[in-house]
Amino acid sequence: MSDRNSELIRRDLNVLFHPTTQMKDHHDGLPLIPVEEGRGAWLKDRDGKWYLDAISSWWVNLFGHCNPRINEAVRGQLERLEHVILAGCSHEPAVQLAERLVELSPKGLERVFFTDNGSSSIEVALKMSHHYWRNTGHPEKTRYINLSNSYHGDTIGALSVGDVGVFKDAYEPLLMEPITVPSPDCFHREPGTSWAEHSEQMFVHMEAALQEHGHETAAVILEPLVQGAGGMRMYDPVYLQRLREACDRHGVHLIADEIATGFGRTGTLFACEQAGIAPDFMCVSKGITGGYLPLAAVLLTEPVYQAFFDDFTRLTGFLHSHSYTGNPLACAAALATLGIFDSDDVLARNRETAQRMAEAAAPLAGHPHVGEVRQQGMILAMEMVRDPGLKTPFPWQERRGLIAYRHALERGVLMRPIGNVLYWMPPYVIEPDEIALLGEVAAEAIDRATRD
Repeated sequence: MSDRNSELIRRDLNVLFHPTTQMKDHHDGLPLIPVEEGRGAWLKDRDGKWYLDAISSWWVNLFGHCNPRINEAVRGQLERLEHVILAGCSHEPAVQLAERLVELSPKGLERVFFTDNGSSSIEVALKMSHHYWRNTGHPEKTRYINLSNSYHGDTIGALSVGDVGVFKDAYEPLLMEPITVPSPDCFHREPGTSWAEHSEQMFVHMEAALQEHGHETAAVILEPLVQGAGGMRMYDPVYLQRLREACDRHGVHLIADEIATGFGRTGTLFACEQAGIAPDFMCVSKGITGGYLPLAAVLLTEPVYQAFFDDFTRLTGFLHSHSYTGNPLACAAALATLGIFDSDDVLARNRETAQRMAEAAAPLAGHPHVGEVRQQGMILAMEMVRDPGLKTPFPWQERRGLIAYRHALERGVLMRPIGNVLYWMPPYVIEPDEIALLGEVAAEAIDRATRD
């Protein structure tokens, strides 16, 4: 390791506390990558080594690092207005972006509430649903239904409606108690059962929960089609179709967490489109700015908006704010990102890229320690197991995913696992030869990680 890399790592470990990280790992030798530059799907460290960014820098980067069109948009906005309070003020980038989001989102979502990160958008949707029922004469509707293995963020409300223990267990005394129903996750479906059949069968649990608790439930919240931090577990759109109908029948809101699945990740602009449904609230973030700046939004229906629209003295207003709500620089980046979707036929290119990803990963389906290779659009996951027939997991304490991660770094690929699941979620600009490299390195990494 060069002096430049080592010197920055030394300084880092003296002062920084990294997210979702056991810091002792890095003090014990787990490599940090001192990133100095990004170009396209690649990141370069201070020593000049390049790494293929197979996870879009935490799922946010859509069109490559230092994209010239997004650079230009942010630079131009920087010369006009960097930020202004959005309470009592407005500006062109926020209005234009809200108009575009309404235009592009499932029909019925007609209002936009900006926040500055995904977890905060979940907090807004939860609070707004609760407050809607309070304003409309149903104060008893205070509970939420979620899915097992779900994840919606790390702030208190978002954590409450998640179900991944490693994130949640330590904070249990602080959290609301949701009504949790089994996920339609298709990994454990019976042999010979299709995704659609399994997802349909699993809906019986949601129907029972709504039947019993609908009267006290404000909303059902879920990640459409892909449970990201739960290990990239996937299910069929039929579940969303059944859920939309059931929420309407029981008088319960539907919150779609499209933070990770939105903006083309699952093959359509939004995952809900594959079910032909519109939620009451849709939370978006991550890819919205192409990976440039923090921004998130909650899209909501006009009836929800109208429940807060009244004279001030009625005290029905939604008094929730973030200092950087609707930041002009972030909105400019988001508008440039959406402009690339408009001009480049991105979804069609993504279908071709997703097929190449499937072909590169196909040989791993027969690996003696791969329980499943699964894919939804531009998300592909490979789950390492001890016994593929029984899908018996490796003990989490063995950290097989970490072994695979370290090997991939040695080969110049950033492929950060979720437990024992390796996944690809690359920028949409990834090229065929780069996908071939992913296949080669993933095979090596899984071989290395599953040796006894």
